Amino acid sequence: MTQITAQLHTQLRRRGRLTRRHPAPPPPTLVAVAHGSRDPEALRTVTALLDRVRALRPGLPVRLGHIELNQPLLTDTLAELRGEVVLVPLLLGRGYHIKQDIPGAVAAAPHLSARIAAPLGPHPLLAEALHTRLAEAGYPGVCPVPGGRPAPSAAGVVLAAAGSNDPDAGIDTARAAALLSARLGGVPVLPGHASGAGPGVSDALRTLAALGREPVAVASYFTAPGRFATQCAAAAPGAAAAPLGAHPAVARLVLHRYEQALANAPSSHMAVTVGV
Repeated sequence: MTQITAQLHTQLRRRGRLTRRHPAPPPPTLVAVAHGSRDPEALRTVTALLDRVRALRPGLPVRLGHIELNQPLLTDTLAELRGEVVLVPLLLGRGYHIKQDIPGAVAAAPHLSARIAAPLGPHPLLAEALHTRLAEAGYPGVCPVPGGRPAPSAAGVVLAAAGSNDPDAGIDTARAAALLSARLGGVPVLPGHASGAGPGVSDALRTLAALGREPVAVASYFTAPGRFATQCAAAAPGAAAAPLGAHPAVARLVLHRYEQALANAPSSHMAVTVGV
């Protein structure tokens, strides 16, 4: 009897070891990379955006790091983390920060297994958010949802962006302008840059005026408020939309870029940029 009891205990212990479930490892930390700004509204806006991301994906670790001007800096955030991370730039196109600054920060954190996602833009979800911001600014004929009455036939929009000397950044902004134009039912949308190469906001406004376009609005192609966004809005002859901010479509896009990076890029100590 004693031998049978011992055998039963052994079998039960073995069965317990086989059926015991180990807790699933935590998902890679999403590190949102913001540019940073001296405007205090910028940090509040990015914080609200990441709160939306957390609400969409409970349990996902989400951290913030800035390239400059705000705390926490990206290098400090990465220094505090361990394990796997996915950096999602809250930037709207390719340029120096995407190609140099962010990979450099990852290279300085060899203790991490890191992936770098594509910048947020261009993407149709940003066109959705821009459409909403124009409607909120009172731009004639623009409704917050598709299917509303069309914009005036002579209307025009300037897509105000930060700008860059990198030609890829200009290409990305032009693609974003085309996506917004399609979302607006074919209203002409011209890029205007606050800095770098390419036409400025005033140049784009003059071009639309020469084409007889009226009314003309300025769409703010910025993630958060800041100096460039304020300057571009001040140049608007009429409606000036707010930056993208914590729009729900932007929060969904942050998660989309995170998931895209996990699906398409191998984890390594070196930076991997995922294609748009």
